[in-house]
Amino acid sequence: MSRILIIDDDDQLRKSFKKLLTEESYSVDSAASGEEGINMIQNEIPDLVMLDIRLPGMNGLETFQAIHKIEAKVPVIIMTAYSTTDTAIEATRIGAFDYILKPFDVYDVLAIIERALKAGSLMQSQVGINATPEQLLQGAIIGQSEPMQKVYKAIGRVSSTDATVLIRGESGTGKELVARAIYQHGLRENKPFLVINCVAIPETLLESELFGYEKGAFTGADHCHVGKIEQADKGTIFLDEIGDMPLSLQAKILRLLQEKSIERLGGCETIPVDVRIIAATNHDLEAAIAEGRFRKDIYYRIKVVTIWIPPLRERREDIPLLVEYFLSQYAAKVSIDNPGITSGAKTLLANYPWPGNVRELANTIQTALIFNHGAPLNSEDIINAIGADHFGNELDENNREQILRQWVGRELSVKDRENIFESCMDNFASILISEALTLTGGNRSRAAKLLGISRPTLHSKIEKYNIKLKTSVEEDLS
Repeated sequence: MSRILIIDDDDQLRKSFKKLLTEESYSVDSAASGEEGINMIQNEIPDLVMLDIRLPGMNGLETFQAIHKIEAKVPVIIMTAYSTTDTAIEATRIGAFDYILKPFDVYDVLAIIERALKAGSLMQSQVGINATPEQLLQGAIIGQSEPMQKVYKAIGRVSSTDATVLIRGESGTGKELVARAIYQHGLRENKPFLVINCVAIPETLLESELFGYEKGAFTGADHCHVGKIEQADKGTIFLDEIGDMPLSLQAKILRLLQEKSIERLGGCETIPVDVRIIAATNHDLEAAIAEGRFRKDIYYRIKVVTIWIPPLRERREDIPLLVEYFLSQYAAKVSIDNPGITSGAKTLLANYPWPGNVRELANTIQTALIFNHGAPLNSEDIINAIGADHFGNELDENNREQILRQWVGRELSVKDRENIFESCMDNFASILISEALTLTGGNRSRAAKLLGISRPTLHSKIEKYNIKLKTSVEEDLS
C-alpha cells in the first residue's frame, strides 16, 4: 500500500484528502506545517508528498528543498492557488513532479497521484541485473545466456558515461528495465527519471507534455505549464517507442540534443536544459527513414550507443531461470507457496516461440498460477494460460521477415567485421541444414530432397559447418 504525506495548514483540506485517498486504498499521513512534515519524513520516507506552497513558518518552496535533501527521489506534488502559480512553476522546474491548482478536480488529482507514484517507484525500485530467481525484486533482468551477457556488459559500459542510448528490441523484451538499470547505475542516479511513452500519449498532447506551454498558448491554457523535459533538468528522460514520435516533434528533440535547449509551446523564450536521453523502439528505424517517417539526423543523434535486447526465442536457455523467477514473484504476491512446475510444462515453455517475449512468459505464469489449485503447474495449465489455438501455428511471413531483418541488422551493426556477407550466409545455411536434418530424423537423402540439393552437396555442407547429428537406421540402409 502506497503511503502519501499531505503537508497543508488547512485542516479541512487535510481531512478531505485523507478521506478521499483512504477510500482509494492509500495510506495517508498529514502535517500542518513544513517543519512538522520534515520531521515525519526524517522518521519514515513516504511514497509521495502533497505539499501546499503557502505554509506558516517554512514556506512550500523551502520545504520542498528540504525534502529533496533528505530523499531526492520521493515525488512531490505542489498544491497552489492561482496567485502562487509562479512559485509552483519554479518548484516544478527544480524537481517537483507536478502542481495542481485549487480548487481541485478530484479525477485530475487522482490521475496525477497515480502517475507520480509510478514515477517514484521507477526511480526507487532497483533493477537487479542477472538476478537469481530467489531475489524477489520488483524489477529484474534475468538470464545467463551469451546474448544477455552482452547486454549486461553494455549496461555497465554506458552507465558510467552521459552518452545518449538507443535500446532496440521487440515488444516485451525488457527495454524499460534496461533503461532503468542504466539510470540507476549512472551519473544522474539521484536526479529525476521520467518515462514518456510516445504511443500512449495522443499526438495532440505529446508536445505540451514534453515541452510544456505558456499561458494562452491554446484554448484552455489558462496558466503556464512546465513540460517533462524541463522538469527532468539534470536528470534522465526515457523516450519509449520513439519510432512512433511524430515528425514535427522529432525536430524539437533534435534541437534538444544539439543545443541543450527547448521552447515551451506558445513561447519564444529559449530555456536551457541538461537531460540525458535514453530512447527505445521496436521498429525498424532504417526502414522508417527510407519511408520518410523518421528523421535521419535524429537517428544518428540518438544512436550514439545502441543496445540490442534479444528476443526470448534467441535465448531459450534462459527460459528455466525466468520461469522460476516469475513463479517466485507471483506466488509471493498472492501469498501462496511456490507450487513448482512439472518437467512436461518446462519442455512446453522451452519450445513455445514466445512472440510476446518475456512479458508474455510472465503473463502466462501469472495466469497459470491464478487458475491452478496449488499443485505443480503442468502442461495443461500452460496451454490454457497461453490459449490452445496458439499452439501449432507458424509465424506468418511478415513476422519471419521481421525476425530475419533484426538479426541481419545486429550482424551489420558490429564494427570491424570482415566478410560479413559470407559469415551471414554461412550462419543461415548451417541453421537451414540442421533444421532439415532434424525434421528428417537425420536422414541425409530425405534432407537433401527437402532442401532441393544433391546428397553430395549436402554432405560437403555438413562437413563444412561441422554439423553433428546421429544417423538414423533408415539412413544406414539407404
